[in-house]
Amino acid sequence: MDKKQLDYQHEALTCALKHRDLYTQLHSQRVIALSEALGTACQLSATEIDILKISASLHDIGKIGTPDQILLKAGKLDPEQWLIMKSHSQMGEDIIKKLDIKNTQTIANIVRHHHEHYDGQGYPDQLAGEQIPLLSRIISVADSYDAITESRPYHQAKTHQRAMQILHGEKGTKLDPKLVELFTLLIETSQYKAQ
Repeated sequence: MDKKQLDYQHEALTCALKHRDLYTQLHSQRVIALSEALGTACQLSATEIDILKISASLHDIGKIGTPDQILLKAGKLDPEQWLIMKSHSQMGEDIIKKLDIKNTQTIANIVRHHHEHYDGQGYPDQLAGEQIPLLSRIISVADSYDAITESRPYHQAKTHQRAMQILHGEKGTKLDPKLVELFTLLIETSQYKAQ
């Protein structure tokens, strides 16, 4: 498949996501930029950066299958709803596997594991440490920062300072400690730094 066909498939999915939930699409755009900056700081190759950007753009594509009463719920999710919400990473993997693009399996795997926690307490497979693909760990840091600093129906946006306190508190549990340290340096000059 040539680059133009890849772009059309990718563009179709991001358009579908935008029509499903504009917040999720805007969130994905910010996560792409933050992930790319962190990947560059990690000295990833150009190919790895391309894979990272595609994976970041599609990391929440599985939310297309999440019902509105869960996706947009103002309060805390009950245990059954939380199980449904957590399935979005596996749904995303399934959607991506249907694409006819280069590195499909790699991208699908990265999306599947972007909610794994460094201590093994994440989902869906409870991977830990370096068992979690590096690109998934990068997206996790970028995704966490953006989720903390943007308002959603279930929480108010936090300040940059508070977000960084939270990220540093999650080093070694949810997030890769080395990546949090790199992110701490690069976010200070990023256009996506919250107030």
